[in-house]
Amino acid sequence: MIASMKPPYDITPKILKLISSISEKIGEVNANYLSKQSPQLRKQNRIKTIHSSLQIEGNTLTEEQITALIENKRVIGPEKDVLEVLNAIKVYEKLEEYKFSSDKSFLKAHLQLMNGLIESAGKYRKQGVGIVKGTNVEHIAPPHENVPYLMKDLFEYLKDPDELTLIKSCVFHYEMEFIYPFLDGNGRMGRLWQTLILMAEYPVFEFLPFETLISKTQDEYYKSLALSDKSGKSTIFIEYMLGVIEKSLENLLNYNNRILKDIDRLEYFLKLGIKEFSRKDYMNIFKDLSSATASRDLKKGMEMDMFESVGNLNKTRYIVK
Repeated sequence: MIASMKPPYDITPKILKLISSISEKIGEVNANYLSKQSPQLRKQNRIKTIHSSLQIEGNTLTEEQITALIENKRVIGPEKDVLEVLNAIKVYEKLEEYKFSSDKSFLKAHLQLMNGLIESAGKYRKQGVGIVKGTNVEHIAPPHENVPYLMKDLFEYLKDPDELTLIKSCVFHYEMEFIYPFLDGNGRMGRLWQTLILMAEYPVFEFLPFETLISKTQDEYYKSLALSDKSGKSTIFIEYMLGVIEKSLENLLNYNNRILKDIDRLEYFLKLGIKEFSRKDYMNIFKDLSSATASRDLKKGMEMDMFESVGNLNKTRYIVK
């Protein structure tokens, strides 16, 4: 990797603090069995992701309507909005098929996401573009003939093993928005690709709807992009996005601590491959659990024929069937 190709940004105290906090929370997510969320919660979070990412682009469909489309029900709404959602559902259902470091995958995802919405779906733009807000020209994108080379450099940067995944995902998101490689769909592609980059190291991001927080702080999102443009570095955008990621993880931890069910805990525990254990072993995995709740969980596991018990009282051992 040539040093000059690395996109410019500064590591600030705020960035260091956020990375430290995010790493702790990811550790907590993994320790608290949350990277394997229940199918119901995964479905809810995917709906939130699609709803928020498209709402930022002006889509009018509600979470209920998106749920209906996922369940193959008919929905009444603007044809374009329905098509945007159907396209997004297909993309998010096949996330594992896209390779985050491949520009071919990137174009394939854009084709699927924008299919039927623009003629040049899956192709880099062939004309100059500028972003206008009101009467102001906010951003003049690089000339269209430079786009393939700039994107190639950006995908090379993604292969740099010395860069932290958290930083890499934010830098890619910002630089891609700056290059503005497509005539339409750049915003949703930036958010989708950040998810893919993060997923490669942290599986929890497949179902973590950080787009919800972006959609709630849209002004800040666009402001951080504009300020980064002015400074010629992605630093401010990195700070903003890491803040969004940290808050999303915090919400996930708070939400799961409230609603995680005994069956979710039991299924997670059995996936660890333990063949024989005590109540204390079970509680060591679920550190916030009271001994009464642990006993209830284990009783439920016995009723469901997941394991059998030998011994009495404190000496009880559970053998997985």
